Amino acid sequence: MRDLAGKLVIITGGASGMGLAFAHRFAAAGMKVAIGDIEEDALDRAVFDLRETGAEVFGRQCDVSDIGSFRAFAAEVDAGFGAAHVICLNAGVASSGLMVERTLADWQWVLGVNLWGVIHGLDVYLGGLLELDDGHIVITASVAGHTSFPEIGPYNASKHAVSTIAETLHNELAAAGSKVGVTSLCPGFVATGIFDSDRNRPEHLVDALAEPPSEEDLVRRKMVQEWMAQNARDPAEVANMVHDAVRDQTFWVFTDPDHIEPIERRHDEIRSRRNPSQEQGIGLSLLD
Repeated sequence: MRDLAGKLVIITGGASGMGLAFAHRFAAAGMKVAIGDIEEDALDRAVFDLRETGAEVFGRQCDVSDIGSFRAFAAEVDAGFGAAHVICLNAGVASSGLMVERTLADWQWVLGVNLWGVIHGLDVYLGGLLELDDGHIVITASVAGHTSFPEIGPYNASKHAVSTIAETLHNELAAAGSKVGVTSLCPGFVATGIFDSDRNRPEHLVDALAEPPSEEDLVRRKMVQEWMAQNARDPAEVANMVHDAVRDQTFWVFTDPDHIEPIERRHDEIRSRRNPSQEQGIGLSLLD
């Protein structure tokens, strides 16, 4: 999509992190911006800050795991702004811990947001884009969708799923000669609040029987947050990559070249039928 000015971009998870950076970048390109987010206070701040820049922006609380909430958000945006041309399905959460420690509530929460949030977004918006035969869909996957980091099993599963959804959609649209583009965004470490996702976890998906975080867990979580603040990529850099991918109809966006190596190693292991190595997991264990 070469001409973005005056068109509407939808961004889920748009009140903070990469989503908020997307909002500012697309607004700077002259687009109208509609952001949905579960975190109401952050959403209000984001809308205020964007309007201070002169952007035309709409914000509404939206739970992407709930199709009714997603459809209500979309209906209100459509009534005020008209048809959308760029859809950024970006909302995401993470839950850390060994697989044996993960509860059904953990799986339901992470897959509800990360996987069903994308499915719901496609259900709501894909048909309209096909009718326009114009537009672009950005699906926030992850390098975790191409390898298997330790201690984030539900997150890995969700990102593998949306990675193949994005690629399948791209292939089907290309085969049909559609002008609707798709981008699979595969971030590495980006300075967001992803490891503090529990702040937005709904009460009905909090496991009442689960033990509260230990002192060691809390210390480690703080270390992760501090490491991310010092070493992770600025969300604004990622937003520039996403803007350019939409403009240039680019499918793959990997934000960190260093993460290509473990992906290639995994593919080599698959080709040679070797058992997976621990080296392909470069996730939270790096911070031990």
